[in-house]
This record gives sequence, C-alpha cells and structure tokens, in this order.
Amino acid sequence: MADTIAVASLSLNSVAHVDETGNGSAELPYQTAARALQVNGDSVILVWKAAAAGTDETSAYVPISGAALKKAVKKVAELEKKAKKQAEQASEQAAKDQAAAEERERVLEAAKAIVLTENPALPAAQKIKVRNGVENRGKRVKVSGWVHRLRVQGKNMTFIILRDGTGYLQCVLTDTLCQTFDALTLTLESTVTVYGVINELPEGKTAPDNHELTVDYWECIGKAPGGEEAMSNKVNENSDPSVKYDLRHLVLREEKASGILKVRSQVMKAFRDHFDNRGFTEVTPPAMVQTSVEGGSTLFELNYYNEKAYLTQSSQLYLETCLPSLGDVYCLAESFRAEKSHTRRHLSEYTHCEAEMAFISFNDLLEQLEEMVCDVIDRTLAHKPSADIVYKLNPGFKKPERPFLRMDYTEAIQYLKDNNIKKEDGTFYEVGEDIPEAPERAMTDKINRPIFLCRFPAEIKSFYMKRCPENNALTESVDVLMPGVGEIVGGSMRISDLEELMAAYTREGLDPNPYYWFTEQRKYGTSEHGGFGLGVERYIAWLLNLHTVRDACLYPRFTGRAFP
Repeated sequence: MADTIAVASLSLNSVAHVDETGNGSAELPYQTAARALQVNGDSVILVWKAAAAGTDETSAYVPISGAALKKAVKKVAELEKKAKKQAEQASEQAAKDQAAAEERERVLEAAKAIVLTENPALPAAQKIKVRNGVENRGKRVKVSGWVHRLRVQGKNMTFIILRDGTGYLQCVLTDTLCQTFDALTLTLESTVTVYGVINELPEGKTAPDNHELTVDYWECIGKAPGGEEAMSNKVNENSDPSVKYDLRHLVLREEKASGILKVRSQVMKAFRDHFDNRGFTEVTPPAMVQTSVEGGSTLFELNYYNEKAYLTQSSQLYLETCLPSLGDVYCLAESFRAEKSHTRRHLSEYTHCEAEMAFISFNDLLEQLEEMVCDVIDRTLAHKPSADIVYKLNPGFKKPERPFLRMDYTEAIQYLKDNNIKKEDGTFYEVGEDIPEAPERAMTDKINRPIFLCRFPAEIKSFYMKRCPENNALTESVDVLMPGVGEIVGGSMRISDLEELMAAYTREGLDPNPYYWFTEQRKYGTSEHGGFGLGVERYIAWLLNLHTVRDACLYPRFTGRAFP
C-alpha cells in the first residue's frame, strides 16, 4: 500500500502501531493521523475501520474523514508550535550555560592569582583534634581532617563541616579565604588543614559541640574528585547492598557506619574492663587448630605445612587448659564458621568473647552471664559519646531488666505449641528437636525480655557439655536470647569427669588422641567448671537495633564475600 496510513485507535487493530517506529505501511502503521501528516504531509491518510458487530461489513483501511483530518492538522500545528518553543528555550538555556561556564572559567582563572599566607602577627596555632575543641575555645588552633559537608553561601562565605574521626567541627571561611582556586573547587572528602579560633555559638544557632572555628588561614592537602567520581555518586544510602560492601572503605566514612564502629570499640573496652575488674586474665589462643569444637561441618580447612588444619570455631578448649595456672580467663578473638547461611545474623568470621571459670555451679554461670551482659551495657552508656550514638541509632533502647527470664528447653517447646508457632510444614516442634532461628526469635520477640533458655537435650548439644544431675538426658547448658536479634550467647558447664568425657568422644565418633591436651585437664586435678561464648556483632546489633550483624564489623565476611 503506497499511501501513508494512520491508525486512529489502538483497540481497533491487532497490528502493532507506534508513532516513533511506524513507517506508514499496513504492517507498521502510525498510531495517530497527526504523526502521518508530520512525516508525509502530502499523502492520502487512511485510518483503520473495524467492522460493526453483527453486520456483513469487513474491517479495512478507509480515507480519513474531514473532521478527523481537520483535527489532525490542528494537532500538528500545536506540536510544531510546542517544538519551536522548546527549541528556543533549549537555545536560551545553552547560551546561559555557555555564559555561566565562561564566567566560571574566568573566575577560576582569576582565583589562581590569589595566594593565601598565614599572618605572622597572629599567635602560633596549637595543633588539636576535633574532640579537644571545647577545652580550646578562644585559642588559635589548627585542625586537619576531611570535608564532611560543604555549603557555599554567596561569594564571601563558605561553611565546612570538618571530620577527623574524633568528631565534627563547623568551620567558616570568609572573603578572600573562600575566593581562592582551592576554595572554589573544593569537594566533599577533600582533606584540609584549617587555622583559627573556636568560639561558642550564640543562642539560636546550632553546630556540632555548639561552636565553630572562624578560619584565618587554611590549606588544601588533597582534593577529592567531584562529578561522576564524587563519593556521593559512587555510594549512598539507596545503593544496593552489594555495592555498599564492595565500597565498604567509602561507606565507613558515613556517620552511621563510623558511629557503629565507635560504639563497637567502646563495647570491646567494656568487656575487657568487666573481666579485668573481676580478676579474669585475658589470653590469646591460636586461630589455627587441628581439632573441632562445634562439629566438623562448619570447619574452614587449610593446608598447614602439608598437614590438615582448620581455622578455629571457638577458643573454649584452650581457655579450659588455662584454668589451673591462670584462674578464670577470657579472650576476645576471631572465630570462624564455614556455615553457608545468608541470614542477617550469621557471619563466617566474627569476634568471639569467651570466658571459662573454675569451681562454679550452673547457677553461678547464669549469674555471671547476667551480670556481664548488664555491666557491659552500663559501662558503654557511661561513655557519653557512645551513649549519644546508641540513642541516636536506637532511640527506644532500654536497659534489660534483671533478673532475666529463666526458661527450660522443654518449657520453650510447650510455649511454641501454646502460641501456635509451627514448623514450615505446619507441624509443632517436639522435645528432642533443635529450635531454629525463626521460632526462637518469634518467641523472644513476643516475650520481649532477655531469656536464659536452659537445659537442652544432650543429643542436640556439643560433646563437652555436662549432663544435668537430675536428668541425664539433659545438659547444664544455656542460650541467652535477646529481643530483635535472638541468641547472642551460648554456654554450659563442662564435663569434669574423665570417663564421662571419654564416653562422649565415643558417642560423637571423635578420635580422642588429638584432644589429649584437653582431656588431661580431667586427669591432672579436675574441677567443676563452665563457660560461654558471646558473638560481639550480635550483641552490638541488639544494642543498636541493626538490621544485620554485617553492619557491626569492619569488613564483614560471609558466604560469597571475602573482599575487600
């Protein structure tokens, strides 16, 4: 068909038709008559006419009616007028952009001639960190750091929020100080050194620490890229999680990420202070081992000088060997689990706070655990900078009430039944079955208080756990469960009887020979002893109400992630 064809209604023709890709043929008709006129104004315009239902008519292309053609002509005129206006606006904008670019180049070129010099008549500046700002108000100081925020206010004032890792400081550049080439091209994350006097802000104005530094001289140390390479364009709060992990080194500069790490540092210190205050000795166990603690399925195997070795799952066995010589001991060390889990509470490498105590009972163990969890919270919140971050990230945080709820495993199984918490197949959990993460968290969140979940069946717990004297099928074991995160601590009394331990090796199919150094603790003067292991990242996730434990460590390691 040689004539230009325009189809008036999509719903009347099964042939695909689009104005942008049509060519006026029967196979690729235009969608509108106006488009046909725009492209082929002198051709005959045909439109599709569908046969009326219940008649002998056939569907076909027919000449456009006079009224429809008039309407199409009017539409074309409107489109041409609109296009002309858009072209004029684009031309005007291009001219403005060109003028602005030329003016920018002129200003930058002139700015290169401005050279700042430090006024020798001013007092020598004392080098300080941002955290020392309050105590150095009224003095001339110099501070170095990264440009965290940047706001240009006209030609004669620029505000910089400086970050040095110890805090944030508002700095004000005026007049010539903000007219240099470096000032005009300054970007976020650039490094600078500023000189001046820190003064308290008047009432009604706000800034970090309620003061600002009035700059009298400054230097740009390292200019960060802008444009597409700017950090804010590479990663931001809306970036995909995989991008954030790839660019973790940049994410760490954000206030939330750095705040989490600062709290983590204080929590680690609080754990050490807690144990030191109670006479525990810190030890540093090996990370490369040749025995398992929690079963062989989660071991990272490695070739150790042509011998089979593993990354440690736990330092517990080594801590037990220290009891006769050092008394109660603890460690803060990395543990590794080759657990192919993608949940938000699992890591392949995590910081493990572990402790072992001699001559204690199961009740002593529970009391020590409760005291530690609460004391570390108290110590962390006593540090005001950490407390500020905790309540900023988790405004609703409340210290756990003591005593913690004590619940036996069998009572938990009954609780799940009473509250209709079932397996994925719709059946209930029965005694003897492990309680997975989801129902455990559902129970903990519903009860909404810390729980000591105690006395698990021996068949679902580790070989070294002591049996309950009142029921040999159960162990003197405990998991500490926290609302919002689930299990953060696992502990137990340890087998103290040599024959019982040898039987446990046999039951679990373990060769006792590689464990001789552990076994002989029962041979050379045994004692009733127990201990626990706490996942520091889970503890911090609970404290700060984090969605995932991955945010609680520097560079998280989990399935598929071992970089950067």
